[in-house]
Amino acid sequence: MAMEMRQLGETGLSVSVIGLGCWQLGADWGEVSEDQAMATLRAAADAGVNFFDTADVYGWKAGEGVTENILGRWFAQGGGRREKTVLATKVYGEMNLPGVGNPNMSSVLSARKIIKACEDSLRRLQTDWIDLYQMHHIYRPCPFDEIWQAMETLVAQGKIIYAGSSNFAGWDIATAQQTAAHRHFLGLISDQSIYNLEQRTLELEVLPACRHYGLGVIPWSPLAGGLLAGVLEKRAAGRRAHADFEKRIEKKRPQLEKYEKLCQSLGESPADIGIAWLLHNPVVTAPIIGPRTIEQLNSSLHATDIVLSAESMKTLDEIWPGPGGEAPNAYSW
Repeated sequence: MAMEMRQLGETGLSVSVIGLGCWQLGADWGEVSEDQAMATLRAAADAGVNFFDTADVYGWKAGEGVTENILGRWFAQGGGRREKTVLATKVYGEMNLPGVGNPNMSSVLSARKIIKACEDSLRRLQTDWIDLYQMHHIYRPCPFDEIWQAMETLVAQGKIIYAGSSNFAGWDIATAQQTAAHRHFLGLISDQSIYNLEQRTLELEVLPACRHYGLGVIPWSPLAGGLLAGVLEKRAAGRRAHADFEKRIEKKRPQLEKYEKLCQSLGESPADIGIAWLLHNPVVTAPIIGPRTIEQLNSSLHATDIVLSAESMKTLDEIWPGPGGEAPNAYSW
């Protein structure tokens, strides 16, 4: 079955309903080697995933842009792979090399930082343009007029096509879009935030804001850091996680037992149900997965074929209750 495509927000841009998150590729904890990373990128592209998400800080070696460099080497192999890929990266985080201490390359969103960081990302990625340039975090000391001035310059230069946000509050999205409208600029087309069955705070303010302003929602951590990936079954098989995660499992055990039992009754893995639940939300465009192996990648892709009944959706809502709806009705009248 061909990979389903969705429009990102209210733009004409088509992306696969699963996005490949590249945060583990080349990370300094060494779980994914470069050879493995290249194999994962190739397998994702072969499966029809056209949406790759990264950030200048990924790889987690100060100022080096490790993951962007890996992607750049993959694109450099040719075969039209860059042209087929909707490439998203991010700006905000600390990008000073060790011992440099330049305050203008720390975690800020000044116009200078945005322009310089974009040029650095383009060089590492070995590409002429970035499809979706995302602010990795809100930076309130800098006015949006300055931020949009920088983004407008990059769009005019052909270095980026669209702008997006990540980890913004609902009122940050509103402020950004109102300022962009005054400047006659498109503004944000998407927001990437943590959203999964366990963590549903986004439903209060951010999802309504994204729907109102026509932004696509790109959930990160769709499996709550592995909590929704069948942890009880893995424990029964003798696998153990670090102490803090084990405490989290015990705290959530009653819900996890009901959840994994439901998934078993549906004949699907907990991980696939967690992603399928997100895809049933019309505001969601593409959950970002971060597979360490091709096997994990293929398993996640199966989630796109799952159709959850109204009864199953109701049961999931009972097991993992949200905040009670959208604000203010969730807590007021």
